[in-house]
Amino acid sequence: MSELTSSQRHGNVGRTLLWVAILLSVLLLGFVTALTVRHNPYYSDRAANGISKFRFLEACKEGIGQAEQLTTLKSVLQQTGQLQPNQNLRAEIAAEPRQLVQSVQTLPGGGWTLAAPANIGIQGQTAVLGQLGAQCVYDKAQGRTVAQLQLPGQQ
Repeated sequence: MSELTSSQRHGNVGRTLLWVAILLSVLLLGFVTALTVRHNPYYSDRAANGISKFRFLEACKEGIGQAEQLTTLKSVLQQTGQLQPNQNLRAEIAAEPRQLVQSVQTLPGGGWTLAAPANIGIQGQTAVLGQLGAQCVYDKAQGRTVAQLQLPGQQ
């Protein structure tokens, strides 16, 4: 009879240690998950504010890229000869993710607000023409996010 099929082997100790290791791993994973969820920077009270902070930031980024002030700025730049008629402008929030999350504030009646700089450039080019102030507001009562750029000379 070989060692592997011997009835005198004591495999119960190894099996018990394996189950203890698996149990400790599961407990550690649960602890780390609970700790991570508690310290999630995107955590927000969706019921109180209408949408989650993450969805608000995504809607804000999209809204800044499609803000009507870009059309106004595009026509001004075309009139001054700084932008060709076939070129379009792009706008994107310039803040780092950590700064962006920290800049989001809650509104008293429910909702979110954000003020951050936005880089303005020409679509298809990496160069930045300049920065403008960007503002986003989510009004819980209306259920929509409004994004706008602060053009030079506007208050």
